Amino acid sequence: MTLDSGDDRVLFEVDRDLRIATITFNNPTQRNSYDATMRDAVGRCLDVVAEDDDITVVLLRGAEGVFSTGADMNNAYGWYGDEKGERSKKSRPSQRRRLTLDRKSFGFYHNLMGFPKVTVGEVSGYALGGGFEMALMTDISVIARDARIGMPATRFLGPALGSLHMFFHRLGPVLARRMLLTGDIIEAGEVEHLGVFTETCAPDAVTARAWYWAQKAAKMPADGVVIAKEAFRLVEQSQAYQGEEVASYLFHAYGTNLQFAEGEFNFVKTRAQHGTREAFRLRDEHFHVPEPQ
Repeated sequence: MTLDSGDDRVLFEVDRDLRIATITFNNPTQRNSYDATMRDAVGRCLDVVAEDDDITVVLLRGAEGVFSTGADMNNAYGWYGDEKGERSKKSRPSQRRRLTLDRKSFGFYHNLMGFPKVTVGEVSGYALGGGFEMALMTDISVIARDARIGMPATRFLGPALGSLHMFFHRLGPVLARRMLLTGDIIEAGEVEHLGVFTETCAPDAVTARAWYWAQKAAKMPADGVVIAKEAFRLVEQSQAYQGEEVASYLFHAYGTNLQFAEGEFNFVKTRAQHGTREAFRLRDEHFHVPEPQ
């Protein structure tokens, strides 16, 4: 059964016989990046799943072989808007505006991280920025070996991005520091041995394997699953995520309000001068350091 998400860039289906809901990021022309409106639509779908006693599992995936490249950076400051809720392409948001909006934004990720039903990620192509975070937040994650993962936005918004507790808990402190302090994008196969994801497999097997795991989880007793998820949340909050709900949005709001010194790469300024596509090219050129021979 297909349900209306309120945004045609988010597809929402429910298989009541199997007790599985599927949420698909459906913005392939932008590699399934999302803006605030699209993210809110995903949040509404998750709310429906959370409140439906007949659904045990939610499968997160992206259309046309790409999971998600995260937040749409075509208008970085447009996420914040102004006091009237109107988004501006030029003005730098006040710190109070950043804190207010970041607190709301991170509410979405905290909801997903502590979601009461089993979450399964079908990850192919790219999982960058917020897409990478969501892939890491799922309970069971199936990823293609050639999928590109990382937090490239740290190269122009600073390393204090995202759910820092989650990065250190899921990636480990060494890999978390490496990825956040360099902005490197790597292939999932490079970290297969670390067990970051539930299963790393060939690209053409991801869809079938994710569906396999979703069906396995859906056969578990629904009440037992919900009780277990709350217990897991309690353990992680007490051992790994203590302070996350404040630290994540606080450091993000402060850390993204950067002043750039001469010679440092300013993505927002570069984009305004050269356009988004060229700004990304110049960003990669600026941060490229050749490997020693």
